[in-house]
Amino acid sequence: MSSDAPSSDAIVSEATCRVVRPGPDVIGKQALTYAPAVSAESVGSTGLHMQLVTLPPGARAKAHLHEAHETALHVLSGVAGTWYGPRLEHHLWSRAGDFVYIPAGVPHLPYNASRTETCTAVIARTDPNEQESVVLLPELDALRPPEGDVMAEE
Repeated sequence: MSSDAPSSDAIVSEATCRVVRPGPDVIGKQALTYAPAVSAESVGSTGLHMQLVTLPPGARAKAHLHEAHETALHVLSGVAGTWYGPRLEHHLWSRAGDFVYIPAGVPHLPYNASRTETCTAVIARTDPNEQESVVLLPELDALRPPEGDVMAEE
């Protein structure tokens, strides 16, 4: 152990570790169903928010971005498609087991690419208040109407 490291006797903190179970489902500004868990509201987080998102078959978000906040997600089940970019001109697939990173300020529009299976993911964001940084982009929704979503092979 380095001589510069504090001894365990010197570490004093008001903070405590906690187990957090997802709260009741809420519908976010993006029109997706979330089960909030770690947040400023639940544990006093100052820089992180984690939650579950569930997309029923064929569900999609509204086009949006998160100002000044990064997003990472881990797909637990199902397959999602995501349109992204200034004009939603790019597309990516994410399947169970995949991790996805979305930089701050990048417009995106995720959707469940299955007509039969639910898609569930854990989301972590650098906004402890979750919905505070959401900026809806209705002008982009028309660029990617639902009938244009690429669906996964069943």
